[in-house]
Amino acid sequence: MKKCNLKYILVEKNQVDKFKSSHETWLNNDTITADHTGLTLFELHWNDTDVNLILPDKKENYGKEKMNNCISSLNSNEEKAKKSLDVRFQHCLAYVLHTSGTTGIPKIVRVPHTCIVPNIQHLRILFEITQEDILFMASPLTFDPSVVEIFLALTSGASLLIVPSAIKMLPLKLATVLFHHHHVTVLQATPTLLRRFGSQLIKSSILSATTSLRVLALGGEAFPSLSVLRSWREEDNKTKIFNIYGITEVSAWATCYRIPEEDLSSALGVESPVQLGFPLLGTVVEVRDANGLTVREGEGQVFLGGEKRVCFLDDEITLPFGTMRATGDFVTVKGEAMFFLGRQDSQIKRHGKRINIECVQQVAERICQVESCAVIWYHQERLILFVVTKDGLVKDGVLGELQKHLPSYAVPDDIMVIEALPFTSHGKIDVSELTKIYFNYINLKSSSNLKGKEELWERLQYLWKSSLRLLEDPLEVSKDSLFLSNGGDSLKSLWFSNEIENLVGRSIPGLLEVILNCSVLDIYYYILQAVFPDEDTPLNRSNGTKRKFSVMNKGEISGKYVDQKSGSPVNSGKEQNAFIALSRGNQILFVNVSESLKNSLSMRQTGTKLEKYPSTSSDLSSSEESSFVQNMTSKSPLTIIQKMDGAEEISSVLKISEDETSMRASARIKLRVRWKSNTGKCVDASPLMAILLLNQLSATVYIGSHSHRIQAVDLYSGKVKWEQILGDRIESSACLSHCGNFIIVGCYNGLIYVLRNSNGKIHWMFATKDTVKSSATVDPSTGLIYVGSHDHHAYALDIYKETCVWKSDCEGTVFSSPCLSLAPHHLYIATLKGVLLALNPTTGNRVWTHSCGKPLFSSPQYSLQYVLVGCVDGNLYCFNHMGQLVWQVSTNGPIFSSPCISDLMKQEIFFGSHDCFIYCYNMEGHFQWKFETTASIYGTPFTFHNHNLSSEMLLAAASTDGKLWILDAKRGQLQTVHKLPGEVFSSPVVWQSMLVVGCRDDYVYCLDLLGVTEK
Repeated sequence: MKKCNLKYILVEKNQVDKFKSSHETWLNNDTITADHTGLTLFELHWNDTDVNLILPDKKENYGKEKMNNCISSLNSNEEKAKKSLDVRFQHCLAYVLHTSGTTGIPKIVRVPHTCIVPNIQHLRILFEITQEDILFMASPLTFDPSVVEIFLALTSGASLLIVPSAIKMLPLKLATVLFHHHHVTVLQATPTLLRRFGSQLIKSSILSATTSLRVLALGGEAFPSLSVLRSWREEDNKTKIFNIYGITEVSAWATCYRIPEEDLSSALGVESPVQLGFPLLGTVVEVRDANGLTVREGEGQVFLGGEKRVCFLDDEITLPFGTMRATGDFVTVKGEAMFFLGRQDSQIKRHGKRINIECVQQVAERICQVESCAVIWYHQERLILFVVTKDGLVKDGVLGELQKHLPSYAVPDDIMVIEALPFTSHGKIDVSELTKIYFNYINLKSSSNLKGKEELWERLQYLWKSSLRLLEDPLEVSKDSLFLSNGGDSLKSLWFSNEIENLVGRSIPGLLEVILNCSVLDIYYYILQAVFPDEDTPLNRSNGTKRKFSVMNKGEISGKYVDQKSGSPVNSGKEQNAFIALSRGNQILFVNVSESLKNSLSMRQTGTKLEKYPSTSSDLSSSEESSFVQNMTSKSPLTIIQKMDGAEEISSVLKISEDETSMRASARIKLRVRWKSNTGKCVDASPLMAILLLNQLSATVYIGSHSHRIQAVDLYSGKVKWEQILGDRIESSACLSHCGNFIIVGCYNGLIYVLRNSNGKIHWMFATKDTVKSSATVDPSTGLIYVGSHDHHAYALDIYKETCVWKSDCEGTVFSSPCLSLAPHHLYIATLKGVLLALNPTTGNRVWTHSCGKPLFSSPQYSLQYVLVGCVDGNLYCFNHMGQLVWQVSTNGPIFSSPCISDLMKQEIFFGSHDCFIYCYNMEGHFQWKFETTASIYGTPFTFHNHNLSSEMLLAAASTDGKLWILDAKRGQLQTVHKLPGEVFSSPVVWQSMLVVGCRDDYVYCLDLLGVTEK
């Protein structure tokens, strides 16, 4: 108080004794108490220890004169500070507030006269305040809009209505006092305070056709939607409605916008956003992006200030004129208008998607039966909607409406119907009180045990319908219904599993895979056994329904599907073709390639050490090697786009010489579509590239889609070489056999297909008992193919003898792909039960197992020392080859992405998460960097080297919103980004300067990585 030379202070009545005891040196017993406000006013003098009597009645006029003198002398004081505002100047400060601030950190805000006076002057003109007006003091003195209310009245000769707090708490009585007894004409309030009246009372009293209210200014929170405003207004209402916006740190308001009458009275009900409006007198409004650059069009954060519209925060003594404050509020700029998006602390990431909880609230408000509502992010885990309803609306109806208008990741986890919303003394939603309400609710719910099997079945059906958006279906859920067949997916299954565990109050191991694989009746029995283990419950799952597959004996398969011209099995060791098979996460298989050429290729392509990658026998001669390396240099020129006169001229540059260093230094990277191939439906599988080292670098991309089709596409031209239609949709990525003659791919119908790589004809099929999403891997030492299935088994297949060598029960759905380590010779399998297994690749016997507790969608990857896998619990786990957990690191979302390991970069690990970040750790588990994208990362990153583009290792990754990101792998710095038309769940694969990836717009894309220079 002394630091800012405080003159006057108001103290709440119940705090007076404490205040006196703390500051008795400066105070005497003469004070003025305003009984009807519960406040006591003190005056302080810091030049001596005596305190004068504070504004006795006989000195009231003197006090007013003193305030006027403060304001009138403002200009002369300002001239003393040529370049800055100094808090120590006499009459500088008007008042002091304590606020939580935009960052949530409590702060002292000292407000100069030069900051607040222009607000009052401008709003008085905009609201056309006269001595005939009656203003309601809706704000408490601790909230800076109260200063505007007080001085709008005092400077205009208008009346200021002050109502006891007890009346403010009773909406019906308050409405009567304001609009029937005192006929208030100007109301400044938060939207929450207005909502407390309820829509019916607002329409009949506040915004009626005969209301006394001339001006309604709403601020301090997100402005209501136009549809809600229309529902509040009675026909022929003439109240002028304003959207006012500001922050306490630049007290009090910064912008103002009057809602046009045509928008409020539109019979069309067009739902358009309400803009923030124009800056008030002396205020400067800027919108900046994350780099601090001004945004002319698009999204950014609001910064407020002005030459003298500035306040002192905490210990600040001087401030340069023109100081700007970050607000924490984000807007989108369209032309000259700004539209509010939400606060920084209202932006949350849920299921890997960024959502604004205020937008969820606005959607809920539009439901006609909702009186008022609020949304909280409970413990940063659950999205909870609180609703005050009209006519006793049940929450099922609210949830059903929300599911129609919100994406699945934005639908609240729970809905609570309450009688009234709690609010703070400032008239805003009391989030802490809502948190307490929900905390008590879930404690009560968890303490009330399920009454029995009947209640479990009933509530399970409700959760089933909720997760699948089937709440409006009046029929009982069929007992043989399957989750995936009814529109379920991985995110919905996670929600369903979590809700079941919340319902029963305990964790149920293995529940997720039961949800994905079994009927609702099987799920019910599984839960029943976990919750009521002593009851006699049927456990034979044959009573329920699983996915149905057509079972064919070998004769039927041979007669109907197999290419009869294929003849005897191919001998894997005598082929002359030399191949490289390149797949997601830098997985490379060398087929008939010599050691020296492997080293050259691996370092050129991924910078990886040779011993990490499997290979088969080598038949390529040294002369052929030399020819190939020469071809690779001459046949893969870098394309440079030079911008000339606004046009793009394409030229090929074979090599960047030392003389061209300056051009290279200014080069940047760009992605441009080289070709795209229509597969007919979503492409979630990742591409397999098979590069034939002879024959002028012939290269083929193999990829399947939901359309049941698998295509072989020429990498360079995009021409479809062949296309084969399989029995169901394909999410499995293809695998090349170790002889290079066959392509192996799994299918939704439970079959594993072996296709000839030359023409796509079926050589052999093997039937599992459930869906195959797992991608196969090949053992280069034996030629065996390893693959997992949703039937809980891993299989070792000899495609040459057309037989299953072994199958191993993994006790859980195998969704991801097996990982083969050559030293030690282990096969690593991850399951949706959360178990990582190490199997003997020769026998299928278990070497060790480790339970991670939560499902593993990620495929394990290995290095010389470790094996790594991502988990739904948000952790990346690192084990040694003996099964001991070495370290784990955490993210803020589930990890579906498989780790990518780059040896050139000291075996650094790259992976993505649902929290939208790409992470880099070293092999000891030490954090290196992370990069934030705009959506979840499902696929696996890919590291590659291209000296024409960069001297550093590069990294490619895809986010689910369709964006392809190229980063500097060493530092995580963005090099370029390219947006595809659809979502991307596929993992990118890069060869030379070409990137291939699948997209959910039905296409597989090949994009050129281009060096771009400005000329």
